[in-house]
Amino acid sequence: MVKALITGITGQDGSYLAEFLLDKGYDVYGMVRRSSVENLERIEHIKDKLKFVQADLLDQLSIIDAVKESQPDEIYNLAAMSFVPTSWKQPLLTGEFTALGVTRMLEAVRHINKDIKFYQASSSEMFGKVREIPQNENTPFYPRSPYGVAKVYGHYMAVNYRESYDIFACSGILFNHESPRRGLEFVTKKITHGAAMIKLGLTDKLLLGNLDAKRDWGYAKDYVEAMWLMLHQDKPDDYVISTGETHSVKEWVELSFKCLGLDWEKYVGVDERYIRPVDVDLLVGDSSKARKDLGWAPKVKFEELIKIMVEYDYNSLKKQI
Repeated sequence: MVKALITGITGQDGSYLAEFLLDKGYDVYGMVRRSSVENLERIEHIKDKLKFVQADLLDQLSIIDAVKESQPDEIYNLAAMSFVPTSWKQPLLTGEFTALGVTRMLEAVRHINKDIKFYQASSSEMFGKVREIPQNENTPFYPRSPYGVAKVYGHYMAVNYRESYDIFACSGILFNHESPRRGLEFVTKKITHGAAMIKLGLTDKLLLGNLDAKRDWGYAKDYVEAMWLMLHQDKPDDYVISTGETHSVKEWVELSFKCLGLDWEKYVGVDERYIRPVDVDLLVGDSSKARKDLGWAPKVKFEELIKIMVEYDYNSLKKQI
């Protein structure tokens, strides 16, 4: 039985990846931080099928112990301080988790078993102030947030360990990917949840930041398959994972409210508090390399993704009333 260790298993991507690997017959370990309150909501339905090891990305020895205990064939490093706005408020902590945490994971692989295949969760936020449209694996990085900067560091550490120590390390440069399991602090979830709240009469206003920002949005459940495919190629490499379509935050708002028969302009306003110090205006990925080499392609379209999220939020809230 193939064994996998997932950091960030309690997050959106970690929960979908855990499901995916269990379906493949994997023995799945999740690396979790010791906490007085467990947050296993996203994996509650599968937690009895998982094994957990306690470790922290800030603590090298605990990571080494977790890798020794789980003895994985594959590691998926998804854990990070992943909310971009918070990275300005906590830039040092973001660097410790999202940048140096990658190095600590790679060091554990180097010292324990260099045959472990390693997946690093890179991000389209690394492109930031984009140098070309669309962005591919060769597009220069120009990050526009502490989070983006930290992700660039982690990305290049994976490249460096691959080239220096012959470790099978891959980075997936994933563009925005959403799902019903997305955290409420993220704008997409904030919109679908807010629209459902308004439809049910639980609130009458939704305040957002930059409505003109454009992103390449896909479905998280589609994207975790690409992670697995990367670790099953003959040679390790880095891949952009995206839909190739770009849509504005305003479009996300319009479609979310339309799903519920609402006119968004009656309810949505802009609040300066949600405007980033510097924003990323346009991200759209060219995933032709992944489509060719991995045989991967997104299955869920933009409109369908929004419908999935709106219906989930509406039905969940309705049950609570």
